[in-house]
Amino acid sequence: MFPGVFYALLAGFLGAVASSSAKLSLGADYLKGVCETGLRTWGEQRKFRQADETTACDWLHIPLRLLCGGLLFTCNAVMWTFLAKALRYSSSSTRTTVTTTASNFVSSAFLGQLIFGETQITLWWVGISLTFSGLLVLQRASPQDGHQNAVAKKDE
Repeated sequence: MFPGVFYALLAGFLGAVASSSAKLSLGADYLKGVCETGLRTWGEQRKFRQADETTACDWLHIPLRLLCGGLLFTCNAVMWTFLAKALRYSSSSTRTTVTTTASNFVSSAFLGQLIFGETQITLWWVGISLTFSGLLVLQRASPQDGHQNAVAKKDE
């Protein structure tokens, strides 16, 4: 059971990393801003004399976007691998789904805060709590109960 939960947690986290990578690869302004901040902080403090001169960030954000796109596909492939392993080692596919979803939502919130400076309002956390509660209700519903009810109806 523990390997199934571990793989499900990793799958959820990798799904969140893939989503963040997609956001980075499709939003050039953010990567360009990070590049410019990095050059100001760690690079030269060079002042350009001509208005038509470009900085390294004007072209460097393109390979960074491609790198994030590659990270997106890699994380998705590894995520599906871990999800398949989680389903194989878990006693219930519902338990795996609940664990992966919870891990993905929470990881997305933390990565959004860490990378993009996003904050989630209380209503977001209430909504996530309700979603988790619904998923837990689905998980707690025993598949044997449904099977016994189907057998009882068939016998009647």
